[in-house]
Amino acid sequence: MRLVARPSPNFNARRHRVDMLVLHYTGMESGPAAEARLCDPASEVSAHYLVREDGVIVQMVAEAQRAWHAGVARWQGEGDLNSRSIGIEIVNGGHDFPDANGRLTPFPEVQISAVISLSRAVLARWPIDQTRIVGHSDIAPSRKRDPGEHFPWRRLSQEGVGLWPPEAPTRDGPPEGGAALRAGDTGVEVERMQAMLLAIGYDLSVTAAFDEAAQAAVRAFQRRWRPERVTGEADAACLDMIARVRAIYASAADGAA
Repeated sequence: MRLVARPSPNFNARRHRVDMLVLHYTGMESGPAAEARLCDPASEVSAHYLVREDGVIVQMVAEAQRAWHAGVARWQGEGDLNSRSIGIEIVNGGHDFPDANGRLTPFPEVQISAVISLSRAVLARWPIDQTRIVGHSDIAPSRKRDPGEHFPWRRLSQEGVGLWPPEAPTRDGPPEGGAALRAGDTGVEVERMQAMLLAIGYDLSVTAAFDEAAQAAVRAFQRRWRPERVTGEADAACLDMIARVRAIYASAADGAA
């Protein structure tokens, strides 16, 4: 890893032990602008690391300290995630600064390789369960979209960073899709979906009503595990993926017990 230091003044003492890893994109026009903001006392934001497009890793806050990257967020029933996590910002314009064609700018291979190496090093230093490796949109689904549906979560899982469910068995039947659960729907199927999303870690209540929190959680789930269809609606294929992710998370929790 190519590591340089650019200390940020924006940190304080942790209140909890480290047991999470949170990945972000910077969502700014340039890497230098993002670095400057993360080091500006007036911004009151920071991260432990920033990964530039060329793969250089910038350390801004010592891992033992509490960086200010997660904001108001919850995962698996817990808050104050800044105190519990290591935060990695990845230089990418994201949704706010797409490419010239209006598309999300891909993450360069050298940058993703650096993110994987850094993440694996963090996991070697701290007791972070695979179910607690998250994107900013996972922990703040009503506010955040990063690291985005273009972030290669499946690739990271192949390198031991996060979980991805095995492929579903091939089935005979109608094409993928089917009737979708959507905003305003109510009933036991909505309740079941909410319960699975809550069990994975998303912050929502099981109300049996497809409310705004459920829609935000579904959209965040899709950004990570079904990026080709980020709609906030849950069709049959999306519900199946939610169930499969819930199953591997349950299995991981059982294995850690």
